[in-house]
Amino acid sequence: MNRRRRKGSAKDGAGKGPPKFWGRHAVQAAINNPERRIHKIWATRDVLVSLDVPSDVPIAHCEVTDLARLVARDAPHQGIVAEVAPLEDIWLQEVLDDSDNRPLLVLDQITDPHNVGAIFRSAAAFNAAAIITQDRHAPPESGTLAKAASGALEIVPWVRVVNLARSLEEIAEHGYWRIGLSGHAEVELSDSLTSSKNALILGAEGEGMRHNIEEHCDQLAKLPIHSSMESLNVSNAAAIALYAEQMNKKAAS
Repeated sequence: MNRRRRKGSAKDGAGKGPPKFWGRHAVQAAINNPERRIHKIWATRDVLVSLDVPSDVPIAHCEVTDLARLVARDAPHQGIVAEVAPLEDIWLQEVLDDSDNRPLLVLDQITDPHNVGAIFRSAAAFNAAAIITQDRHAPPESGTLAKAASGALEIVPWVRVVNLARSLEEIAEHGYWRIGLSGHAEVELSDSLTSSKNALILGAEGEGMRHNIEEHCDQLAKLPIHSSMESLNVSNAAAIALYAEQMNKKAAS
């Protein structure tokens, strides 16, 4: 039952403290999530008219120039910033008991918040059961990640574990077929997917999956990209793999 306890908070270009989210989709999704506590919102009057903010959330009316001081440099805040509390941790066991036939995404040391946020967005679009990352070597909740996720951070469960290899063993014990995406694999992903539970494992760009993580995969598979291109951005690879998994399920049903 692999889980970690969150400590501290993210630093996202605008000083220390609780994470600050920006952008209309990210902030409205945080407001709509009953599990998310909103400390305070700063926004222009024009933006507030179009948002449904609970009456118990403190609001500060600001000019655009004021908001720019609250966020990372040149961040596209779209006229609204929210200081939020990080979500409570989720047990891996909770996800495995409640995942039905939906895929899992396991990220091995992918640290770029833009990529992780984009992967969250694809995971929400294709109804993945959860995203699983290691405690270390993964980005914290932040405005950059939430903006890239476009609201999906509030939808897809994020399980942060201490030992990723041990977690993959737990995943296998719950009937998942563990497929590691690797450009060096001989088998294509479409020939590796099962009609039952699939866990898709992706490694960091450049380094790929660590050797120990590859050893905890049931099979390595590749995406059939053209030989003129060596690899894909990891967030693009995740989206394609999730789409292939969904189409495989539809074909089997």
